[in-house]
Amino acid sequence: MRHSRALLFASVLAVCVGCDHATKLAATAWLEPASALPLAADTVRLELAHNPGAFLSLGAGLPGGLRALVLLGLVPLGVLVATGFALRPGSSRRLPLVGSRRLPLVAVGLVAGGGLSNWLDRLLHAGLVTDFVSLGVGPVRTGIFNLADLAVVAGVVLLVAVAERRPDRGAA
Repeated sequence: MRHSRALLFASVLAVCVGCDHATKLAATAWLEPASALPLAADTVRLELAHNPGAFLSLGAGLPGGLRALVLLGLVPLGVLVATGFALRPGSSRRLPLVGSRRLPLVAVGLVAGGGLSNWLDRLLHAGLVTDFVSLGVGPVRTGIFNLADLAVVAGVVLLVAVAERRPDRGAA
């Protein structure tokens, strides 16, 4: 059982990193900097950006040394903590459960995989992360993001959804 949990977690992590890096390579090869490719009546826009901050440029304005400490130092630490928690013996009993003990593990794998992928991108590109997608309707648009950001957000949403549906342990 423990090996299957580790395999599931490692698979989610590897798929996140692999798909994110493949899409970043494609975006870098196909998109021109400072130009946008509108899709689906401009609801989806592909536009290449190199982000010094975290998700949606959070922390981009921090001094360089502090930004490096947080984004290059703390992110891998967080990934290691999440991995350790997810794979620790008995962790499936401590994670909120809904129908399957795998769902929380997949959620943590998404968060860790997205974080690891952006961290690796940052290491490879002098502290910058490649972003290339924005969504919007009319003048209302999101910031520019990437697949790793989506994985982190999906993992967090999944964890919250699972926790919300968790049966109350104090109920009789």
